[in-house]
Amino acid sequence: MLYQTIDILGTVAFAISGVLVAMEKRLDMFGVLIIAFVTAIGGGTLRDLLIGNTPVGWMQDLTYVVTIFISVVFAIIFVNKLKYLRKSLFLFDTIGIGLYTMVGVEKGLEAELLPIMCIFLGTMTACFGGVTRDILCNEIPVIFRKEIYATACLLGGASYFLFTQFPIKDSYAYVAAILVVIVLRLIAVKFDVRLPNIYKKQA
Repeated sequence: MLYQTIDILGTVAFAISGVLVAMEKRLDMFGVLIIAFVTAIGGGTLRDLLIGNTPVGWMQDLTYVVTIFISVVFAIIFVNKLKYLRKSLFLFDTIGIGLYTMVGVEKGLEAELLPIMCIFLGTMTACFGGVTRDILCNEIPVIFRKEIYATACLLGGASYFLFTQFPIKDSYAYVAAILVVIVLRLIAVKFDVRLPNIYKKQA
């Protein structure tokens, strides 16, 4: 129940982030819907294909498609209420990567993969939808910039396996790992923490 709830919440968060990006780019209604859709299911689709879980999840359960449609309508109706569009996009994107990281980790565990592979799978699940969204909207994907993004997913996924070593319920470890991803991303942006620049400054 917890896993499915997290999966749906992640779908909502990423769908809304896709709508916000598409509306910033002034795409038409069809474009907004497509961007929201690929943002929400892009990472999960790639994940399911890699672990051989076909047909992929959203094709087997209409709940995801309906959730995306409802999220798109909601975001369009209330977009004027989101006074700070960029901050809203950042918030929903951050929540999305936190939720989807653990969805991917859980899928990896179900496929009986090694913990390190589960972490990579979680990171891929969290990041690939946003990468596809940014490419389609002619933006450099945030994962390829110096910002702490995929790194937060990797550390959050790793923290789950650390938390499970303590005498707590797996569900608590699951939620705690999600919070690790979200908090790391928020701290990184708040205090401008970035990965080292490998390029030397021009003289």
